[in-house]
Amino acid sequence: MITDGWDEYALLDTGEGRKLERFGRVLMDRPEPQAIWTKGDPGLWARADAIFDAAEEAEQGAWRFAKGRLGDWPVRVRDLEILCRATSFRHVGIFPEQIVHWDWMEERIRAERRPISVLNLFGYTGVASLICARAGAAVTHVDASKKAIAWAKENQSASGLDDRGVRWILDDAVKFAQREIRRGRTYDAVLLDPPRYGRGPNGEVWHLFEHLPMLMDLTRQLLSNEPSFVTLTAYAVRLSFMTLHEVMRDALEDRGGAISSGELVTLDQAKGRHLSTSLFARWTPEAAP
Repeated sequence: MITDGWDEYALLDTGEGRKLERFGRVLMDRPEPQAIWTKGDPGLWARADAIFDAAEEAEQGAWRFAKGRLGDWPVRVRDLEILCRATSFRHVGIFPEQIVHWDWMEERIRAERRPISVLNLFGYTGVASLICARAGAAVTHVDASKKAIAWAKENQSASGLDDRGVRWILDDAVKFAQREIRRGRTYDAVLLDPPRYGRGPNGEVWHLFEHLPMLMDLTRQLLSNEPSFVTLTAYAVRLSFMTLHEVMRDALEDRGGAISSGELVTLDQAKGRHLSTSLFARWTPEAAP
């Protein structure tokens, strides 16, 4: 599934292990291991406002700023206002390739024409949660990071959605899912965006390769009797999207329906090259045509 960006976001160029992006008014030069080709427009990169340097294979690093440190700055995502910031993990609070998922989720929720409950596990800065809430869903957003939850709440206020009843939960995603199952609580849609590796607020350890099948089984148990969809994405892993497809199929085969899978891709503007940044699988209860 491909995006070429929107008014407030563009992938300007890619190459030599880097990507140059515009988030609102800010140009950012970040590592991108997938971009092994040469840069399309080398002269463009000198305009970057922020450049992230990281050790090889490391997530953390340091930013260099061309015009002084950046504070928070707003970026419009559809009708939402999301606050971006330069983090020590090179992320800025928005994963632009996910917009194809966000648009699809919003369409699904609006088309249901009934109250929809959504569980967003590993919810991060809340863009998907706010998209679903704006479409009319009752959203439960779970993340193990206190900073991420606070950031998501800031995005809710900046977007004028304080009146939408998002339930913000600071918890380990797996433990929360297990408790919800014991409580007999179910959801019509589940969003899964787990990291390759992570830790919960009480030292819980998450390894994607070890724990994803178990998470998918919990997801199956969390689905209501009238489910709408499940989405799963994974970043920075040595997997094929078919792996996600088959793990999802194992967990949900007794529910029927259909699974689609593939890659989330962004086009760069310099040469129209396809940059794949994420794998995805998603399930719907309707049988495939």
